[in-house]
Amino acid sequence: MATPLPKKFMRLEDFSYELPPELIAQEPAAERSSSRLLVLDRASNIISDRTFSDVRDYFSAGDVIVLNDTKVIPARIMTKRVSGGAVELLLIKPLASVPGRWEAMGSPLRRLKIGDELHVEINGRSSPFVIQVAGFTSGADEQRRVLIDFGGQAEVFALLTEIGQAPLPPYIVRQRELNSNHEEIRKDNERYQTVYAQAPGAVAAPTAGLHFTTQLLDELVSKGVHVVYITMHVGPGTFKPISGPLDKHTIESETFYISENSAALINDAKKNGHKIFAVGTTSCRALETAGESGKVRAVDGEASSLYIYPGFEFKIVDSLITNFHLSKSSLLVLVSAFASRDQILNAYEHAISKRYRFYSYGDAMLVI
Repeated sequence: MATPLPKKFMRLEDFSYELPPELIAQEPAAERSSSRLLVLDRASNIISDRTFSDVRDYFSAGDVIVLNDTKVIPARIMTKRVSGGAVELLLIKPLASVPGRWEAMGSPLRRLKIGDELHVEINGRSSPFVIQVAGFTSGADEQRRVLIDFGGQAEVFALLTEIGQAPLPPYIVRQRELNSNHEEIRKDNERYQTVYAQAPGAVAAPTAGLHFTTQLLDELVSKGVHVVYITMHVGPGTFKPISGPLDKHTIESETFYISENSAALINDAKKNGHKIFAVGTTSCRALETAGESGKVRAVDGEASSLYIYPGFEFKIVDSLITNFHLSKSSLLVLVSAFASRDQILNAYEHAISKRYRFYSYGDAMLVI
């Protein structure tokens, strides 16, 4: 559990930094593992500039790397009302009680009403696909959300491969130009996905994993590293802005899974003095949610709303691979709990001076 936050870090402004807009990555690296890697050694406070493929140098035989194998669904859907007005939808999660019905964020929602039809153009088809407004609800952030019905479609995920787009974050401004560019949509649907993604359900990528290639993972295995997969479906709550005191912030719950075998491999490594590397804040939060007395328990579909901020005592994770996060975000607060706030902000200042690329399609950071 977290201990009380030191009073001097109670202000959101203590976790802010200035980023030149041109350092926000608009495109992924040409090759996944060719991204840059900033390495921060917490003990020595030394910062090193490497290439991501060099990450293998920091592992020893017996160590465990934990990867989140959630699969991003193409959750962004561009629709039109019968009157012709455009409505952009971002699917959040399916309703277990009604097949084919999903909760979604939408813009604009003010003119929508129950029963409205929304049309989706499908490339190569003469007539649009029709979805229906089934109701409204409020999310954990108290923002209005819409319930949409795919008409009882049993294979919604398959349908989304035809009509959906990768849910790129809004700071990737070129997404506004993608609506009719089917080749670019296809590329982003592939690239905004880890090479090991298996379990559909995320509405945002676990972006630290985007840097890994199958070859790099094979090299880690050849070195004697145990590659372990868990699942945490990334939801919109991870990116909820902090609007009040840091210790009062809440995160919308996200469903996660840890198999008996994965838990056993992690626990055996911990017992024998090996290190646990978490890839991404989602893997870190899942492991720490399931951590009890230095061990990880198996989890079959529990919800985690764990919010990590300075003062938190990490029980499982020894090293963290992550991307560079937005100023004043809960993700920046999390990494500032894993290292110290001063170490992280100093590393970010270094990254800016060296022209690292930031955010989802940007470069990576390893905190050891």
